[in-house]
Amino acid sequence: MSVKTYQAGVKAYRETYWDPDYSPQDTDILACFKVTPQAGVPREEAAAAVAAESSTGTWTTVWMDLLTDLEYYKGRAYRIEDVPGDDTCFYAFIAYPIDLFEEGSVVNVLTSLVGNVFGFKALRGLRLEDVRFPHSYVITCGGPPNGIQVERDRLNKYGRGLLGCTIKPKLGLSAKNYGRGVYECLRGGLDFTKDDENVNSQPFMRWQHRFEFVAEAVKKAEAETGERKGHYLNCTAPTPEDMYRRAEFAKELGMPIIMHDFLTGGFCANTGLANWCREHGMLLHIHRAMHAVIDRHPQHGIHFRVLSKCLRLSGGDHLHSGTVVGKLEGDRTATLGWIDLMRKRYVKEDRARGLFFDQDWGFMPGMFPVASGGIHVWHMPALVSIFGDDAVFQFGGGTLGHPWGNAAGASANRVALEACVEARNQGRGIEREGKDILTAAAKSSPELKAAMETWKEIKFEFETVDKLDVA
Repeated sequence: MSVKTYQAGVKAYRETYWDPDYSPQDTDILACFKVTPQAGVPREEAAAAVAAESSTGTWTTVWMDLLTDLEYYKGRAYRIEDVPGDDTCFYAFIAYPIDLFEEGSVVNVLTSLVGNVFGFKALRGLRLEDVRFPHSYVITCGGPPNGIQVERDRLNKYGRGLLGCTIKPKLGLSAKNYGRGVYECLRGGLDFTKDDENVNSQPFMRWQHRFEFVAEAVKKAEAETGERKGHYLNCTAPTPEDMYRRAEFAKELGMPIIMHDFLTGGFCANTGLANWCREHGMLLHIHRAMHAVIDRHPQHGIHFRVLSKCLRLSGGDHLHSGTVVGKLEGDRTATLGWIDLMRKRYVKEDRARGLFFDQDWGFMPGMFPVASGGIHVWHMPALVSIFGDDAVFQFGGGTLGHPWGNAAGASANRVALEACVEARNQGRGIEREGKDILTAAAKSSPELKAAMETWKEIKFEFETVDKLDVA
């Protein structure tokens, strides 16, 4: 598109939707976009086009603009900033009046903010970096069905992070063998086991059979250990009706927690399932399958901090957050930022952590971040240091790959966690002294010693693709 053609097509955008004198209202939904315009497109016009196309505008003036209070309802691009270290793009800050959005509907918010505007020809790339949801909108959303404190009370587990394990191989096991794996992990010392994100109801293991054998395993492990246990039974399904049918059956079996893939399943289904869990006293674990398709490219898509905010509004008691130290992408400073967004009641703007706005969650409870993906016992000091106690440390191969089997792997995880928590509580620097802490604990735990020997050379040290934009 030539500059001349572009200016002819959207010349009204700048004068209507660019308003550098506007002061955002407390009730506005605020968004920060990283905008990469086509060559020759002025910044102000590109920012105004984003504001227009994501709110009330279109490519030309229409006579029905006179039938509404456009001055009130329109989105406004009110500030532009440079992106540190990248002169091909800029930040555009846009304010949207709250009345543009249906109450309690993350679906509606995202349909507007990341709708057709992301395919706009005048832009080479567009990324939603952050959103400020005003308290007046937050209170219209259900949020986590239970929250951190209620979950701890239900499980009677305090003073440490929770331990989980994703059953592997993720696909191909029969329901009975799957249940055997669950039982071994739980009796070995874990709090939870988990369906992987793509375990639904395949021919080799229909969901009813898996649920039944897993329930038997959970109850047997609880009886032997005297601890409350759980397994994330994945209720993600082809239709909402199937999803609720699976959730109901999990409840009938007496299971404490179910699971949903919130991006592939969709926000509409997720909010409905969260409401169901709140009504029926069930915990809800959320997997983020598909997130990297949306959030990994630094100049196009939606940043994970926005996805995590949207999930907290939509509803979930756990959310996979990345590990920093494992096999999946994740900058440490940025991860600390969105962990706060998942757990705290009020989070201050902090550009050094990628937080563009203050966020007030009011009375909405927080959710457990889940550190999952390529972690093992050698990572435990860093995990405890990064995440603290209100987190789930979700192993897979780091439990099941133990040379002595699942129960031994679970025991190694539990001993490592408790040793790191004890050392931290004594005031020791657990990341700096991690090797000494684990080595001392392994003297009374042959399972931990074997795990340390097995994974001593396993590291995932690659450069982070999606880095924070800092000078």
